[in-house]
Amino acid sequence: MTEHARLNPAVTITRQWWHSSTVYQIYPRSFADSNGDGIGDIPGIISKLDYLEKLGIDLIWLSPIYASPMDDNGYDISNYQDIAPEFGTLDDFWELLAKAKERGIGIVLDLVVNHTSDEHDWFLQARKGRDNPFRDFYIWRDPGPDGGPPNDLQSIFGGSAWELDPSSGQYYLHLFSRRQPDLNWENEGVRRAVYDMMNWWLDRGIAGFRMDVIDLIGKQPDKKITADGPHLHDYIQEMRRETLRHRDALTVGETWSVTPDSALLYSGRERHELSMVFQFEHVTQRWDEVFGKWRSKPFDLVALKAVFSKWQQALAEDGWNSLFWGNHDLPRAVSRYGDEGEFRVPSAKTLATVLHMMRGTPYVYQGEEIGMTNASFTSIEQYKDIETLNMHRLHLAAGLSPQDFIAGAHMNSRDNARTPMPWTDAPHGGFTTGTPWIEANGNVGSINAAAAVDDDQSVFHHYRTLITLRKTHDVIVYGRYQSYLDQHPEVFLYTRTLGGDRVTVLANLSKAPVVVALPGEIVTEGEALVWTHQPISSLEQTVSLRAWESFCILTRT
Repeated sequence: MTEHARLNPAVTITRQWWHSSTVYQIYPRSFADSNGDGIGDIPGIISKLDYLEKLGIDLIWLSPIYASPMDDNGYDISNYQDIAPEFGTLDDFWELLAKAKERGIGIVLDLVVNHTSDEHDWFLQARKGRDNPFRDFYIWRDPGPDGGPPNDLQSIFGGSAWELDPSSGQYYLHLFSRRQPDLNWENEGVRRAVYDMMNWWLDRGIAGFRMDVIDLIGKQPDKKITADGPHLHDYIQEMRRETLRHRDALTVGETWSVTPDSALLYSGRERHELSMVFQFEHVTQRWDEVFGKWRSKPFDLVALKAVFSKWQQALAEDGWNSLFWGNHDLPRAVSRYGDEGEFRVPSAKTLATVLHMMRGTPYVYQGEEIGMTNASFTSIEQYKDIETLNMHRLHLAAGLSPQDFIAGAHMNSRDNARTPMPWTDAPHGGFTTGTPWIEANGNVGSINAAAAVDDDQSVFHHYRTLITLRKTHDVIVYGRYQSYLDQHPEVFLYTRTLGGDRVTVLANLSKAPVVVALPGEIVTEGEALVWTHQPISSLEQTVSLRAWESFCILTRT
């Protein structure tokens, strides 16, 4: 890379260290097992830090590692200041923190404060009686007029969001599993306890928090308001004052309800509540209106481009985007948006290119960098995810056939992202010497990290290039986004411009060759930055693209 790549001063936003960073999400249960019990753990993560350093990532986001009965694989926390025994100990975590820091890698923890486990001491105390000091840490209501739940509010995991506590005769709210009672954020004591916990971790050197379903903490269940309650941003602003205001931490909120306008309430420069939020419009646009994600709509590139362009433009001058294809709740990118068969490698590379060249902070979900595919499960007995199992029961009761449900689960079950990370072509992909808690993919012989690292044309090395480019070219970090050929059903074309630098990104997101006529202003000569098939340094008026071919050209004036 040239020395003058970062000298362009034409930046209209205050630089932050995380603008040029790349985040790698680890689902600890499925990443690396050090002791053969079939469950990934913190020592296993430590053993793979060299791999992550080689990839070039700056931050590791850890899905919850706190003490938990694991009703929802750790998103049901019983102690915020201890580690689940299957993952290790606090001493293991301090070692991970230190050894990651030695490699220039920060640790971001998952902050799950919409709810706790029903085994958290707060809830155990709350159940002791209506006059217990912790009773108001949670949301309790008397039965409705018919003796049933207070209202018809539904759990995101299916069924009523209210669970009867027989000993007190009241119902408590759980927007997720019945074993995940919702915290009452209207109680100042809850907020103070959460802020104290956050400061405890921040004082010990973590780099920040990913905030689980943060848009739900302002809920008002009596009015059936779950997301975006009237005091949501009051709470987040208070959280910032009490924990984050004087710290240089990264914060990203999971916000399924966010819009381009409300995103600026979270991350706009005037409020700056969080560094950024996750928006999911590109995910939900493919969900069925009746069956949701369990029955997918066909891939529509025109619609997908419209979503990305809308968000790139909406946050062009203020706020910040999170860039991601997948996470622990979503299907594998190459199976969802690419081609998991013949064109797995070029489609994985192309998906990475069109995302990483946009404005925002990229998030790489474990295994994405080697082109992992969805699980090939054929039976409901192979699934472990509580949401999938609940929805299977409810959808069959509603008349959906078992075969149709399994087809939907193959596309969208959360377990697609949770199969073990394949490190080698050994049994279970080298994830464990024991029996894994969930079956490994059947293709670990051909899709594994060792093979990817050894092949300089692999998806892994393509990701390395993209991550390096973001660190060395301001135009990729801050450049103005402009899309072209918005109605083309196979081609994705956009530019990023900053001062005299322009990056042109051209991609064929289909399994057929395409000949495309380009706008005159796109015709250019420059430097080939990254490519799937061969380096391209010039564009003519007409371009022929192979199946899933993509490339980027840097032009300087």
